[in-house]
Formats: sequence, C-alpha cells, structure tokens
Amino acid sequence: MKIWTIANQKGGVGKTTTVASLAGAFVKRGQRVLMIDTDPHASLGYYLGIDSEQLPCSLYDLFLAHKSLTHETVQTHIVPTNVQGLDLMPSTMALATLDRSLGHEAGMGLVLKRALKLIEGQYDIVLIDCPPVLGVLMVNALAASEHIIVPVQTEFLALKGLDRMVKTMLLMGRSKKINYSYTIVPTMFDKRTRAASAALLQLNEDYNEELWQDVIPVDTKFRDASLSHLPASHYAPSSRGVKAYNRLLDYLLAKDLSHVKIS
Repeated sequence: MKIWTIANQKGGVGKTTTVASLAGAFVKRGQRVLMIDTDPHASLGYYLGIDSEQLPCSLYDLFLAHKSLTHETVQTHIVPTNVQGLDLMPSTMALATLDRSLGHEAGMGLVLKRALKLIEGQYDIVLIDCPPVLGVLMVNALAASEHIIVPVQTEFLALKGLDRMVKTMLLMGRSKKINYSYTIVPTMFDKRTRAASAALLQLNEDYNEELWQDVIPVDTKFRDASLSHLPASHYAPSSRGVKAYNRLLDYLLAKDLSHVKIS
C-alpha cells in the first residue's frame, strides 16, 4: 500500500481536484483507493456528494480515539463513495479545532501513520488531501506519506505559496531525518495568457528537477464533474484534463514511486 499526500500552503491551486482525479485514474486501472480528507472545509467529500456533517464518524473522531486505535476503529471511519473501489475517510469542520484541543498531546503528529498501518494491504493506494495551513493535520499527512505531490497554479502568487511549502518540507525533513520525495505539478494552465507561460518558465528555472514537465490545463469538465459528484475520469474520460492526469499518473509510476501493480 502506497501513500501519497497532495499538499500546498496556498489554497485554490487544485489540490482536491488532483486527489479526485488521480483517485479516479487509479480506480479506472483496477486499483483499490482510499482518499483521506484532512481539510476542515471537507471539499473532497462534497466533491463526491458526501456531507461529512451528516455522518456518525469522521477523521476528527479518529484523532479523538488515537490512544486506542484498532483495525476495526479505523474501518468505522471509512465510507464508500458512489464509485466502486473508491473509499473516503471524511473530514469535518471540527478538525479546525484539533490544534487547540489535542495538538499539545504526545504523538499527535503520527496518528494518521499509525492508523494506516492498521489497514495496510486493504488498499493499493492512499491519497491524502491537505489543508493549506501548517498544523497538526498537515504534519500528520506528511509524516504518513511516501511521496508528496505539490499542485501549483501557474500564476505569480501561487509560486510564493510553493516556496513556503518547499521550505516546510525541508524543515520537517531535517527534524525527522527524512529526505522527502516530491513532485511539483503545474495546474490550471491557460496557454492563452502570458502570466501562465511566465509562471511556467519560472517554475522550470527554480524547480527543474522536481517539476513535472507537463501541465494540467484549465478544463471546465473538472467543475462539471464535481457537480455530478464523480471523478473527472468517470464523468468525462476523454477530456483534456483527464488525459493530463493520466499522463501525470504514468509519470509518477514510471519514477518507481509506487509498487502498485497496474493491470
């Protein structure tokens, strides 16, 4: 079971779309996928038509039970989606209070890692959606992950957010003696604008080795897919956005970042 985290310390760069799109692409290839939403806004659940506030359990409850985690406990916090083979550990607004209520307790940065260890083998791939804020939730996501995917919108302000994200990974890596593996993914690229092209050139100059040498284009099918509560791969499989995410998945697997066997 491989674990990838999708993170950036700037909102609105395509993190949730990237999680849903990669998850859908994996499912299309016959894989068992678990998505984990660590963002209190719960956008991933709403994307797939799941209102976490109406569920009996969420990721917040998993953190409350962190001292007595079992396989059964973790399993009760996972819900199926309307796509076969795709499950979700949902978020809730209560997660916004986690740093204040439980962040001081010992071991809180490793709750997610320990929980996933208990269901190891149940899924082929786990994809974690992160909030755009450095706190106990992002720390958990990064600590559990084997590879970090950093979506960055191809515009100037998003590049500043990327700088912060890379520095965060370096600082966490030093403290935990881990050399984080990451891939920067240019998103929302509009070839008609000079700003997007300029941002892409800057990304190549600053992060050439870590940068995926392709782009996720602006595509209205992503918005339409979320309105239909489906990954874009299932809503519009021939769209240019879906084709781009399939190229990204091929690239990540070719880098041997995953031992998932693709059928």
